[in-house]
Amino acid sequence: MPRYNPPHPYNGNPGNVRRQRMTTCTRVLAATAVTVAVFAGAPPRGGLRAPLLAAGQSCENLAHLTVQNARITSAAIVSAGRFVPPNASAAEAAGAGQIYTTLPAFCRVAATLTPTTDSDIKIEVWLPLDRWNGKFQAVGNGGLGGSISYSALAEAVAGGYASASTDTGHTGGSATFAAGHPDRIIDFGYRSYHEMTVQAKVIIGAFYGGPAKLSFWNGCSGGGRQGINEAMRYPDEYDAIVAGAPSVGQARLDAVRLGFNKNVNRTADSTIPPSKYPAIHEAALAACDANDGVKDGIIQDPTRCHFDPGVLACKGTDSAACLTPPQIETARMIYAPVTDTRSGRTFFPPLLLPGSELGWENLAGRQPNPTTSERLKYLVLKDPGWDAARFDIGVDIDRAVQLDNGVTGLADPNLKPFFASGGKLLLYQGWADQQMPAMNTVTYFNEVVKAVGPSTVGTSVQLYMVPGMGHCQGGPGTDHFDKMAAIERWVAGGKAPAFLPGAHQTNGKVDRTRPICPYGQIAKWSGKGSTDEAANFSCAAP
Repeated sequence: MPRYNPPHPYNGNPGNVRRQRMTTCTRVLAATAVTVAVFAGAPPRGGLRAPLLAAGQSCENLAHLTVQNARITSAAIVSAGRFVPPNASAAEAAGAGQIYTTLPAFCRVAATLTPTTDSDIKIEVWLPLDRWNGKFQAVGNGGLGGSISYSALAEAVAGGYASASTDTGHTGGSATFAAGHPDRIIDFGYRSYHEMTVQAKVIIGAFYGGPAKLSFWNGCSGGGRQGINEAMRYPDEYDAIVAGAPSVGQARLDAVRLGFNKNVNRTADSTIPPSKYPAIHEAALAACDANDGVKDGIIQDPTRCHFDPGVLACKGTDSAACLTPPQIETARMIYAPVTDTRSGRTFFPPLLLPGSELGWENLAGRQPNPTTSERLKYLVLKDPGWDAARFDIGVDIDRAVQLDNGVTGLADPNLKPFFASGGKLLLYQGWADQQMPAMNTVTYFNEVVKAVGPSTVGTSVQLYMVPGMGHCQGGPGTDHFDKMAAIERWVAGGKAPAFLPGAHQTNGKVDRTRPICPYGQIAKWSGKGSTDEAANFSCAAP
């Protein structure tokens, strides 16, 4: 498949970004003033009221810490293995036991942040009592946010990090919070996790008697978008960022996905029912699975898969094992770039690639993805009465980008300020992702490299593509890998890992290992030994 060259994805105002960076400097200086006052009793700057704590005070005393535009609502020690997520059902609490019951004791701090009069941003900061590794790992949110990411906090603390999470300024997984609240849209878009970062660093410094020596961001999907936003808007806040399947360019992406859904459901006969997905998937595997020399139920590089769904044409009676002529046209459309069928204008590279068929219902089902529709209605178009049925691909993709003005959809590839400050960006993406298009991540990576220069690949930025992996995790690919260990090695050594050690599990047991290679390479079998053992593979050009 030829490389897709989209229009430049940056759709924000560079002046706005510069102003944001100036605001960041102001906020960091303010936070520093608070921290200095905590440590040394120094007089506050900028009119801030100094906390009355000495360095390294107890967890409970953090409740009295005064921070700008924020109120700490609780600070208490959670005993080892005793944390239960708020509002969790008995089944949820029992099912999450593996995550929480092995947690060490930690100081749990909750706060409400109000950078504007209409903001209501909840955050939690978790601080290990023992064996803190001296580092800060913030964790991201998925979808529409609306809740603290408790399991991700737990994983970070179990790894020895101080950690923080936000609800992104609202409660619940709906976008209706945005109606009549423009400041809360900005909070969701980027301000909530920036403010969380600033205040979490103050709290960490107050508790441990000094700042964290390194700060990491770790998130996937919406959390990946958040991490890249931090690199774009606030290049000095994190030393390294792990961004998986990032929904970068969210407003444009959502509009494209809605236009795509209308294209593939253009007539009653064009829709492909989910009962036919397995047959299409098996046919795609038959065409391309062995391209890499190993038949393992995984397409290593879907961009090199030349599969024509026309091979499934029904010879007689329609069934789950074949496709009708309109359905063949739809399947071909699914694998192709997203276009306006009237004008022929191309808007986006393919949303779904060979190997993703079992999850097509998410984007190609009879109804558009509800999260996509809600984000457009409330966050971008800001019209609660808007009906997705009115969407016009030839007009509304551009309209969405214009109305969003970079609030949720900033996609500036110029990360020079972040890289100049020593920042590292580790991107990862499943080739078989059914929600976040793999080519969206590939396109952004290529645009970053074009903007900052190829010498940054492997030193400042690297993308790892995971064959067979779905959205953030899942699928037949080696979807288990330690992102934080990888970024730690990178920061310590200055060079991105040559590969990520990946594993696939069935019922909790590892049954395959494989190197996860940087974009542009695939894992090639040596021709000897088990194809389920990573030692028999090496990363090389296809």
